[in-house]
Amino acid sequence: MTRSEWPKGYISLILHAHLPFVRHPEHERFLEESWLFEAILESYIPLLQLLERWEEEQLHVTLTVTLSPTLCSMLSDPLLQQRHASRLDELIELTEKELHRTQSIESLSPIAQFYHARFAVIRDYYLARKGDLLAAFRGLQERGRVEIMTCAATHALLPLMAHHSPSIRAQVRIACDHYRSCFGCQPRGIWLPECAYAEALDPILREANLRWFIIDTHGILFARPRPRCGVFAPVLTPSGAAAFGRDKDSARQVWSRDQGYPADPRYRDFYRDIGFDLPLDYVQPYLPGPGQRGFTGLKYYCVTNRSEEKESYDRNRALQAAVEHAEHFLGQRTIQIKKLSRILDQPPILICPYDAELFGHWWYEGPEFLDALVRRACSSGPQFELITPELYLDRHPSLQVASPAASSWGEEGYLRVWLNEGNAWIYSHLNVAQQRMSKMASAFPHPNALQKRALDQAVRELLLAQASDWPFILTSGTNVDYARNRLQTHLFRFTQLFEQLSAGQIQLPELEFFEKQDNIFPKLNYRYFCQGVA
Repeated sequence: MTRSEWPKGYISLILHAHLPFVRHPEHERFLEESWLFEAILESYIPLLQLLERWEEEQLHVTLTVTLSPTLCSMLSDPLLQQRHASRLDELIELTEKELHRTQSIESLSPIAQFYHARFAVIRDYYLARKGDLLAAFRGLQERGRVEIMTCAATHALLPLMAHHSPSIRAQVRIACDHYRSCFGCQPRGIWLPECAYAEALDPILREANLRWFIIDTHGILFARPRPRCGVFAPVLTPSGAAAFGRDKDSARQVWSRDQGYPADPRYRDFYRDIGFDLPLDYVQPYLPGPGQRGFTGLKYYCVTNRSEEKESYDRNRALQAAVEHAEHFLGQRTIQIKKLSRILDQPPILICPYDAELFGHWWYEGPEFLDALVRRACSSGPQFELITPELYLDRHPSLQVASPAASSWGEEGYLRVWLNEGNAWIYSHLNVAQQRMSKMASAFPHPNALQKRALDQAVRELLLAQASDWPFILTSGTNVDYARNRLQTHLFRFTQLFEQLSAGQIQLPELEFFEKQDNIFPKLNYRYFCQGVA
């Protein structure tokens, strides 16, 4: 494409799909496993259906999607696949009961019919692919319909490991190794967990041959030297990776709790679920966790105005709102691009990254918003083009060299959500474990088979303890006991393995139990934790 053929600007839609590794084979039903099941039902399958529909209709669009290594591990786990299939059967049985219960309730009956039909379609899709959603994503990438990024192995907050580079290396390199095993190719981009960046990451990103990453707006705006194009063009870090900055205007229109699109009163209310509203003995067999109320996915009310009693959900009104908001979103981006194209010497790029689970799970009509957005964007003409960061770099390889500022997204923009008075205690324990892991990795250059198994499992336990999800949950105040227990469990198991390896007395039954419980990353290289190993 020549300069004269450039569009006036670009929009890059980036969906970050991630969940912490939650798998409890010791229980028949476990509440926190429902996080995965809900996301598959409401976000991941609807996204795949959209991508496949756009492909069938030959719409020329490629989305960028992160599939974190922990999510990939769960999506490909046979136990969780079987449990999700059973969960779909339960939900369809529940909707059949709801069809009978609501048949004489004019305001609710159409919604029950909608859920019954929708869940059946989702189950058919899942079973037709034998639960292997990763294969569906891989096929779409191979056909050029989606670009899949990687992420740190367990979504660890990498800047908080700046004093221990082997931990950063292990998180990044194990993620890249796992990506190749899932998708058959080398990742080109990486989603830095929580968009958290520090200069210490640069040499390891270069070592892993990662070409680009996403950071929050102020990470670019406060770069040194000051970027000439602000956040509307990537900068090239001194190590050679490109840093793209999030566009704050498009973020606010979607993310804002009070002003964002999901707050529209016509959309489905997330919290009014029959798992809480109906008698316990009626919903008990269908609740995600034994003996406690929870979400079923059947919700009959819309957001409504805050001062009013909730109104019944009207699917058609909600879909109309999604179309209106897609048109508004693109209209605002078109205005942005027109203004920027008059003052910049190259087409601006608007980076629009969102959590994938926002679309469908938290914002039920989010997939329909995406569908309307993409269809209108494809017919926008020369005003702008939907593009991936990778394609942008191929088309515009000349970038300004600058060092981004240390930053993250979230409250205050500088890691506060993950490092504060409520969760700071975590890091002293992690620091000790990280130093011990490096010591063990160096002490066993040629382990025997049993030692290798113990070293690999020690890495798994440490990686799982490093996940940013646990300090986030401690700050948000949801599922606090579970997050604290997971941290303590992984650190305990790591310490047991460290002491056994140090004493030369590995307890095989205990090791086998740990391997069964935490079976993530079946093939990994523990020597990434060695000091100075590239």
